[in-house]
Amino acid sequence: YKQAWEEDKKKVHITPDIPQIALAKVNAFNISDKMYRLSFEESRKKGYDLRADAIPIKAAKASRDIASDYKYKLGYEQDKGKLVGFRSLQDDPKLVHYMQVAKMQSDREYKKAYETSKTHYQTPSDTLSIVAAKEAQGRVTNTNYKRLIHQYMLLPDAMSLELYRNMNQIQSDNEYKQDYNEWFKGIGWSPAGSLDVEKSKKATEIASDRKYRQHPSMFPFTKQNDAMDMVLAKQNANIMNKV
Repeated sequence: YKQAWEEDKKKVHITPDIPQIALAKVNAFNISDKMYRLSFEESRKKGYDLRADAIPIKAAKASRDIASDYKYKLGYEQDKGKLVGFRSLQDDPKLVHYMQVAKMQSDREYKKAYETSKTHYQTPSDTLSIVAAKEAQGRVTNTNYKRLIHQYMLLPDAMSLELYRNMNQIQSDNEYKQDYNEWFKGIGWSPAGSLDVEKSKKATEIASDRKYRQHPSMFPFTKQNDAMDMVLAKQNANIMNKV
């Protein structure tokens, strides 16, 4: 069954310049990793020549020196032992510079001239504003506003003085309570038999539940034999007995 197919399969021939074959070759070339690195590998085989004074090399060295902490502190380390032995602070230029910067930034130095000159103020005493202020102060002051009334003598037997004394005694709380403090206070008194005590007793008896609910056996009761209800009850009993 497959013999004819196997024989014909070996006889199939495809032209190598057809578009499908050309496209497949191009795709294989594009996705090939070997062809992707071919130019780099060839340049590596040729080698390279990079001089020490090339611009990229100089730029890299300059960036390294800028970022280097050693280069940053090199000048300080070289000058550290050479700036010793000044006679005063004014001989050291760096310290003088630091002092000037501190004075510029100091708030005390900034206000020193103002604090010195703010108390030196002079103005003529006859100016309009000073005179007006003095007049206003004299008007609002309490010294001339309150003047003491002259003192006068009053006879001890004057009618007005007696009247004032009587009014003071009437309004005095000590005089009002004098009788109580001197006479009534401390005196013993028995309230038995007084009106208020008797009222309280009667009210207690009226409100007493014990006396309100007394047993009937405590009250004596005698029924008369000739009472109407007794006679009627006897006649009814006789009638019932006869029946």
